[in-house]
Amino acid sequence: MIEDFNAEIEIEEEELYEHYKFKADPGQVIIRVDKFLIDRVPNTSRNKIQCSAKNGNIHVNGKPVKQNYKVKPGDEIAIVLPYPVREITLIPQNIPIEIAYEDDDLLVVNKPSNMVVHPGYGNYKDTLVNALVYHIDNLPKPPSDYFGRPGLVHRIDKNTTGLLVVAKTEMALTHLAKQFFDRTTDRQYYALVWGDLTKDATITGNIGRSLKNRKVMSVFPNGDHGKISITHYKILERFGYVTLVECKLETGRTHQIRAHFQYIGHPLFNDPEYGGNKILKGTQSAPYKRFVENCFELIPGQALHAKTLGFIQPTSKKQISFDSELPDTFIELLIRWRKYSA
Repeated sequence: MIEDFNAEIEIEEEELYEHYKFKADPGQVIIRVDKFLIDRVPNTSRNKIQCSAKNGNIHVNGKPVKQNYKVKPGDEIAIVLPYPVREITLIPQNIPIEIAYEDDDLLVVNKPSNMVVHPGYGNYKDTLVNALVYHIDNLPKPPSDYFGRPGLVHRIDKNTTGLLVVAKTEMALTHLAKQFFDRTTDRQYYALVWGDLTKDATITGNIGRSLKNRKVMSVFPNGDHGKISITHYKILERFGYVTLVECKLETGRTHQIRAHFQYIGHPLFNDPEYGGNKILKGTQSAPYKRFVENCFELIPGQALHAKTLGFIQPTSKKQISFDSELPDTFIELLIRWRKYSA
C-alpha cells in the first residue's frame, strides 16, 4: 500500500516550490537565461520560466533579471518555481466552500475543519481542491489564462481551520510562491494550548520528520536534523489550565506550531498526534474530567485556526490582508473554558 502523507498533514511551504541554483561553466556560450534554464530544470516549460522572470524569481549573481538576460561564464543563476503538481486526476465536486475574496488571479478560502486540502493516493475526493475545481470551472467567466487546476503555495492541516490563498493562473502562482519562499507573507494563527503560559515568547528549534514515526514531526534543538524553525507567540487569554495564544510564523515548516508547543511542554488542546487529546493539566476530580472530555467532543482535532493572511496581489502589486472569525465550535470552546476558570 502506498501511503500519501501529504493528504493528512500540512506540507511545509518549502516543499511546495523548488529553489534551483546553477553556475555557468567557464566555457559557457552566451545564451538567454530562459534558454539556459529550460535545459537544466526538470518538469518545467519555457512559459513557466518566463513567468518566473517577470515576477523576479530568477536571480543572476544575487540580482533579479529578465528572461532575455544573457548568461555569461561564471554567472550564478538561481530560480524559484512552484513545485510540479503530482499527476492526479482532479474530480470536480460541488462542495460548499466559504470564499473570503476572489479576483481573476486568485481566491482566498476560509477552510473548515475536517477537510483535507489536496487529493492524494487513496483520497481522491471530498477535498478543498475538488471543491475549487468545480467552483472555477463554473464561474460565469473563468480567467483566460487559468491553467487548469488550483495552484497551492501553502496548506493547512485537515483539522486546522482558517485562511488559505489559492492561485488561478501561472503568473499568480509563481508570484505567490516567491512571497512564501521569501517569507514576506503575514500569517497569524490562534491556538488553545495546554498549561498556564505567563509571558510572550519565541520558540526556536529545527523541525523534521520524527525518526520514529514519519507521520509526525519532531524538534531537534541541536540542529542535527530538520530545518531551522521559528514561532513567535503572544498570550491572548489565560484560563488557568489552558491558554489562548496568537502565533506568528517566521518559517513555514510542517506542523510547526503543533510540534513547537509540544516541544516546550504545552501541546495544542485536543491534538491527537502530539499528545494534546489527553488531560494534561488540572484536577483529578470526576466533574473536571467530564468537563474536559465534553470540550474534546466540540472539535474534531487540534484547536488551531489560521486567523489572518496578508500578501502582495500579483497584478496590482498592492498589499491585501484578510481576517477570519473563529469557527463557532472554537468560540464555544473558549466560552466553556472562560466560564470554568471564572
